[in-house]
Amino acid sequence: MRVSVAGIGYVGLVTAICLAEKGNLVTCVDIDKEKIELLNRGVSPIYEPQLEELMWKNREKIRYVSDYKEAYSDADVIIIAVGTPEKKDGSVDLQYIYGVAKEVASAVIKDCVVAIKSTVPVGTNDKVERIIKENLKYKVNIDVVANPEFLSQGTAVKDTINATRIVLGSDSKNAENIMREVYRDFEIPFVITDRKSAEMIKYASNDFLALKISYINEIANLCEIVGANIEDVTKGMGMDPRIGNHFLSAGIGYGGSCFPKDTQALHWLARYNDYEIKTVKATIEVNENQKIKLVKKARKYVNSFNGLNVAVLGLTFKPGTDDLREAPSLDNIPILLNEGAKINVWDPVGMDNFKKIYPNEVTYSTSIEETITNADICLIFTEWKDIKEFDLEKYKKFMRRPLVIDGRNCYSIVDAQNSGIIYDSIGRKSTEKAISRV
Repeated sequence: MRVSVAGIGYVGLVTAICLAEKGNLVTCVDIDKEKIELLNRGVSPIYEPQLEELMWKNREKIRYVSDYKEAYSDADVIIIAVGTPEKKDGSVDLQYIYGVAKEVASAVIKDCVVAIKSTVPVGTNDKVERIIKENLKYKVNIDVVANPEFLSQGTAVKDTINATRIVLGSDSKNAENIMREVYRDFEIPFVITDRKSAEMIKYASNDFLALKISYINEIANLCEIVGANIEDVTKGMGMDPRIGNHFLSAGIGYGGSCFPKDTQALHWLARYNDYEIKTVKATIEVNENQKIKLVKKARKYVNSFNGLNVAVLGLTFKPGTDDLREAPSLDNIPILLNEGAKINVWDPVGMDNFKKIYPNEVTYSTSIEETITNADICLIFTEWKDIKEFDLEKYKKFMRRPLVIDGRNCYSIVDAQNSGIIYDSIGRKSTEKAISRV
């Protein structure tokens, strides 16, 4: 099948590469000419494991252009994967979706299917269909299909090729058959429904996972108060197949491009329709408070951050990505800077993006050892493998005071105790004894 993908961000690029991997001929189109130039040189503009390797492998089946007419004219399927950013009121900004719809209407010269993969509010696919039909330049038939994605950054390629389901929302059997052909070699079960239900499946899925994270973080906070161990609690919970063990890792909240935006969007949609989903509202509130939990914990050990050397390990919202959107580091570091801390940071892939926000305010280190040297306190925001496998003895060796506050529970309490460091984490007992505040 000839497939064109509009919008070459995380979703668009991963989708395009994976469709090419499965035998489709793919054209990627984006208004960012610098991004197109990078892609034509075989360089991925985003960090995502396996992605660049598959780009090279499938380079004969994929092309990158900035001219939408060139991309859409001969396509059998046009996939819309442009951004849907959040507005200040929590609603979704659909200007890019509607813009592509008008471009499609003016460019297509044969019958085709338009599949919306971007996360959009319920009813958006219907509006896109109306826009296309009202602006068609040629007498062609266009079917619009809701085709939401369920990938996670850091595992996006795997999540696309080995997805748990492919959701198609359409009232056209012909459009359904064409989309089945696009995904013919994926060997993944299909969920066939109407467009509005398909749109809701995406929001309901993401918001439920976000709710699960906020719930377990609340339980972790209570565990600290009453003296329980969150890891034992989640182990016991996760063995129940009705609950499962996924998204039960206590920490300092979720971030990224999906959960924060999608919870706000569903909350807004409910209020717009004179309804309130109380669980989603609580999920948002809990997450906002959880993100600054490390700074709150640190105040047990320090009187002030003024003049202190603070080591920060991990900047991205999760491992496996260079994405900083809604990352807890962006909530905590401004607090530390405002209180006069001297901050050294390290992240294996996120520092270049962080430098765009803080070019001079923090010191960028090339290793964990360099970051923690002479530090008074160390804060861990991302559970990178390098951090999880770091020798705990080195905290004692390199830090001025071996005080480690871990927002992702990277180490075992026993190992921390044996290493002789002061270690505090989420939902577990700290290793502190009688200590003097700095």
